[in-house]
Amino acid sequence: MTTLLTTHDVARISQTLGLPEVFKRMVGYIEADFLRWLEFDKSARVASHTEDGVIELMPIADAALYSFKYVNGHPKNTRLGLPTVMAVGLLAEVATGRPELVSELTLTTAIRTAATSVMAARKLARKDAKSMALIGNGAQSEFQALAFHYLLGINEIRLFDIDPAATAKLVSHLQNLPGLTLKVCSSTADAVRGADIITTVTADKRNAVIITPEMVEAGMHINGVGGDCPGKTEMHRGVLEAAKVFVEFEPQSRIEGDLQQMPAEFEVTEFWRVLKGLSSGRDSAEQITFFDSVGFALEDFSALRLLHDCARELGLGQDVSLIPTMADPKNLFGQLGLAVVPVPTLQAA
Repeated sequence: MTTLLTTHDVARISQTLGLPEVFKRMVGYIEADFLRWLEFDKSARVASHTEDGVIELMPIADAALYSFKYVNGHPKNTRLGLPTVMAVGLLAEVATGRPELVSELTLTTAIRTAATSVMAARKLARKDAKSMALIGNGAQSEFQALAFHYLLGINEIRLFDIDPAATAKLVSHLQNLPGLTLKVCSSTADAVRGADIITTVTADKRNAVIITPEMVEAGMHINGVGGDCPGKTEMHRGVLEAAKVFVEFEPQSRIEGDLQQMPAEFEVTEFWRVLKGLSSGRDSAEQITFFDSVGFALEDFSALRLLHDCARELGLGQDVSLIPTMADPKNLFGQLGLAVVPVPTLQAA
């Protein structure tokens, strides 16, 4: 049997454990797997691009488990009543290929993306960081805001979105949270002015310039989350030139992240090296750091492991027969339960 987790199951996990605990566990699982970076068979995701959006498959495996995520990115979907990003994932046993878990990953992707941002900021932002500019207040924004508040102690979030309704939605969700101050700003420049951390989570599938060099101040840390496919960026290239740049999986980030604007010799550091102590993170209080976060399959591998463990802990999910159970594994045809009948002989006219 394979365990199936729906959006309702993931919501139950968050309700039962509490979102702070879910974020904490997610960061822990992702960090643990990043520390095993060299044990994984890694590749850039396989993508199908159209004018409307992108559909991607994101595979990865270690010696024991294989996972993949199916995910899309269609910015116009909200006009149709659909999320911009929708995802499902599978976790399988390497030794047999047996699927152990099939799960929703739309909600979970938002949680793991926010957890990844926090994981990076712990190493790359200044230790005294207390404020964050959040540019793009759509579906991902509450997750980013709460993860930084719960796990990094960010107590002021400065908000801007070109759609005022998106910002109003975020404010309605978070305005009564004790210890968190929300400031609605009139522009990107207004929001980032004086912020310790900048997080961009915009959705437009184009080469946008959300953050320009004159907006960036000494000591800032920037999480670029929205530039995540070829032809889609958020940063002026001058921002990267002024910063120490970190990525997840360099071959993927070179073609998908804000890094796609830079020459092949532009220096970056894969973040796992910082966690392992092989490379430095932030080198000084004045340094500008940039995490070019395009989303990598290892984060979904970690998320699926966490969901599987939480489902067993809380008794959630349902067993589904995706693979036939056979007394004789060679008797696949018998699973149809059909009696073979002869084809009627056609009579000549």
